[in-house]
Amino acid sequence: MFEFFINNAWAQETPSQGGGLFSLLPLIVLFAVFYFFLIRPQMKQAKEHRQLVEGLSKGDEVITNGGLLGKIKQIGDNFIVLEIASDTEVKVQRQSISAIMPKGTLKTL
Repeated sequence: MFEFFINNAWAQETPSQGGGLFSLLPLIVLFAVFYFFLIRPQMKQAKEHRQLVEGLSKGDEVITNGGLLGKIKQIGDNFIVLEIASDTEVKVQRQSISAIMPKGTLKTL
């Protein structure tokens, strides 16, 4: 009775997929993009920072992540004593060192 006004909806057959590899290809490409543009550069930067922290020595002029500029007086396992002015020393974590400055930087300021 209702078939006159409304056609019956019949399910279509699904087209055959091209195999499992083609369905995983976008996921593989997405992972490759994330690796080369996000993960790899961060790993390289972390390695460079680790080498910088391991190569610190007494007398180096460094800058911290907080912006303190000072000369290394003592080096411990986890902390470094920086002289930021004459007779003014602060203790900072080794990992907070962001860069080594050229010798004589403190005298020019």
